[in-house]
Amino acid sequence: MTTAFFRTRTGPAGIELIPQAEASSGWGDEHMRGLAVSSALARATEQHVESIGRGDLTPARWTVDLFRPARLRPCTTSVTVVREGRRLCLIDSVLEQGGRPVARASALWLAPSRSPSGAVWSGGAQPELPPVGAAMVPAQHRLYFTEKTGWGDAAQSKNDARKQIWHEQIPVVEGEPVTPFQLAAGIADVVNVAANFGSAGLEFINADLTLALARLPEGPAVGFATTDRIERAGISIGTAVAFDRTGVFGTATLCALADGQRAVDVASFRPMA
Repeated sequence: MTTAFFRTRTGPAGIELIPQAEASSGWGDEHMRGLAVSSALARATEQHVESIGRGDLTPARWTVDLFRPARLRPCTTSVTVVREGRRLCLIDSVLEQGGRPVARASALWLAPSRSPSGAVWSGGAQPELPPVGAAMVPAQHRLYFTEKTGWGDAAQSKNDARKQIWHEQIPVVEGEPVTPFQLAAGIADVVNVAANFGSAGLEFINADLTLALARLPEGPAVGFATTDRIERAGISIGTAVAFDRTGVFGTATLCALADGQRAVDVASFRPMA
């Protein structure tokens, strides 16, 4: 098990999330990575769904807006139910630092039922699975795949080929188990790397992410395989399918802004010690 993104403490505003080394970003020493932000919001949302007794629902859509740089500082989360009905629940959550919001999320939870009998077309994406037992890149908890080089580390993946990333779970809070929803929602931020990591490193920072789930993932790791990327005038749109060792379980989309002057060397990235 890896170290966690946060530990908790009781502060003036209630329970606070205190970022740990694992939460640090490659964009700067004081920046918190999107994986940690999305994971914290997912944890708050899932806990609220449990608290209102809606165990009959399953997460179907997760959207995070990263509208201010999150810092390595104490955080609080708040949750609001926008609409609760028999077959759905729409929930908003906010991450705050220093009394102001830095990120927000919207989650749609739906009631599963029996699928109709009619035949409908379905996609045929078949991502390349990493070898069973393959060791993750040290301190990054992930493997990289390109259509030119196969599975390996970031250094050999520094090219213009289409990419996939396989990422193991990282606990959100010390001492708490990772749920399948927290795993998928947190790791979905890595689609920015899968879509925008190229020959000069990672030159785009994502402003949002959206994950759509047909089911929850199985196992301690998930993958994201880029299916399309569109770029113009410094704006990049990336799409990917989400998969585990059982198959594809969802899709992800994100919007990113060019930041070539601060390109991240993904190969050398390590969370702060």
